[in-house]
Amino acid sequence: MASKEFGVFLPIGNGGWMISETAPHPEATYAYNRRVAVEAEQIGLDFIMSMAKWKGFGGTTDHWGQTLESMTMMSALAEATSTVKIWATMHANIHHPAVAAKMFTTLQDVSGGRAGMNIVNGSYADEFQQMGLWDAELSHADRYRMTEEWTQAVNRLWTEDVVTMKSEFFTLDACESRPHPAVRPTIISAGRSAAGRDFQARYADGAFLSADNLDQMREFSRYVHDKGAEHGREVKTYSMLTVVLDETDAKAEAKAARYGEGLDKEALIGMRTSWGIPADTARAWADGATGSEAFQTPYVTGGPEKVIEHIEQITSEAELDGLMLIFPDYHADMLPFGEAVLPALRGKS
Repeated sequence: MASKEFGVFLPIGNGGWMISETAPHPEATYAYNRRVAVEAEQIGLDFIMSMAKWKGFGGTTDHWGQTLESMTMMSALAEATSTVKIWATMHANIHHPAVAAKMFTTLQDVSGGRAGMNIVNGSYADEFQQMGLWDAELSHADRYRMTEEWTQAVNRLWTEDVVTMKSEFFTLDACESRPHPAVRPTIISAGRSAAGRDFQARYADGAFLSADNLDQMREFSRYVHDKGAEHGREVKTYSMLTVVLDETDAKAEAKAARYGEGLDKEALIGMRTSWGIPADTARAWADGATGSEAFQTPYVTGGPEKVIEHIEQITSEAELDGLMLIFPDYHADMLPFGEAVLPALRGKS
């Protein structure tokens, strides 16, 4: 298998990525995340990334009701680590580009050139409405136009001494942002829509993709790779995967089934309504949800051999450059993954 990049999605919100009463419940604390980051580096992962989240989904688990702030935490983790790439998330719809440019120049300095900016433009209306920062009149296409102008402004502030820019969404009047980063921070973007993939091809160095199946994932990955090349750029593609690992396939499957038994359906409803889906529609969907919905991403269950085979298959068939990994119990699961799975993925076993 060609060399791939593997990283970890930090559990910056309580509950991590399992919406379940019977799954492990990571704490939204710096101490928990620091240990994850240090262990990620210890086992040889390539990057650590955190989301930006401003409101949870409720339910019996109060899923993501407690969250840390991405930039602050990642700046601290830059000091706690030395080799992993440090990817923090920035919402273009709430952070002014001049503020964001300065913050990431600082993170690039602190991290010794390991900083990455994950640009998102907001899809959970609920968390921005509470701040009075959600413009319901902006369409999906409008939000990507805004994000494009935002990214253009950030890139100019990273490279030009004085920037004047009067666009549809932003105004910079002889704006200064010095020093400039010695090396431009990596730009990351997640999205599966056509507009999102076009944005990734034009501006991102790394694109996080989701799809309904491997064939569609390969189609999306090829699109971003090819469109990026048309713009004279190399864009790497990634997806997310939750790993439920144990000594045997049977033990891992039993573990995943146990996690699914405690599915928090009220939190699922909260998640859907935060997207703007009517409450009745969200409840009808959640009422019929099965235990697999406790996992927010595609997942694999198994012993080391099965997990290795699965990861090699999806990265190869979908033509991905890497994966961002999620673990139900980071403290219990990551070190075994680093011992029994990662060496094989690196071609060292």
